[in-house]
This record gives sequence, C-alpha cells and structure tokens, in this order.
Amino acid sequence: MALHLIHCSMPSLQAPLYLTAIKAGFPSPADDYVEKTLDLHEHLIRHPAATFFVRVSGDSMAPLICHGDILVVDRALTPYSGSIVIAAVNGELTVKRLVERDGITMLVPDNESYQPIALTPEVDCTLWGVVVHIIRTVA
Repeated sequence: MALHLIHCSMPSLQAPLYLTAIKAGFPSPADDYVEKTLDLHEHLIRHPAATFFVRVSGDSMAPLICHGDILVVDRALTPYSGSIVIAAVNGELTVKRLVERDGITMLVPDNESYQPIALTPEVDCTLWGVVVHIIRTVA
C-alpha cells in the first residue's frame, strides 16, 4: 500500500451546520435553518503544526481504509496498541494497525490477504503519526 503525501495550507474552511441531525433510519423532514457554521479544521485537526494528509494507494487496510481515501494524520499523538499509524518501513510509507501482543510489536493489515510485519531489530521502522480521520468520496 503506497501513500502519497498531500501538501496544503490550512485556511479556515466553514460550511453551514444544520440543527437537525440526519437519521440513518426512517427519514423525517429537516428544519430549514442553520444553527451555525462548521469549521472542518476545528473538527478534523487538533494539532495544526503536527498534522498532515496522505492519499492511500492499495487495499491492505480494506474495508476500513480504501484506495483513494485521504487520511488525516496527527504526529503529536502517541500511538498505542490498536492505533492505525503511518510508518516508514525500510524506507517505504505504509498504513497499518499497530498491535502489541505477547511482547511482540507488529504492523497489522486489516485485509487478511496481507501478512503482518513484525517490528524486529532487523526492520527499519519509524512511526510518522496516528491516523485520526478518513476522508472518502462516496459519489
């Protein structure tokens, strides 16, 4: 799974936020007024100086993370077992789940077609950050 870094400035991006929540079940009429504006950076980015975006290429984390998704990655967070992380493994960026089991640390794909990577002393691995959001186009 290859990752492509996305460089962008982070100006404020505001859009209308409607008061009525959208139900995922039986539809109901929505209110026709806006409660306030929503700044996406306020919700997606906790540490602006430590946050970057990457675009995913491949399917090792499918179905949670898919080819073409954009990941919001925070370098200020400390990864823990179960975190989804961006790692440089032997010089190649990858996205995997960090898992610690029985004293062994591994980078584990969600897609069972791929093998986990045991982080042994022979493996050159640097954790770049923790994935905090997945941005996906659905239409």
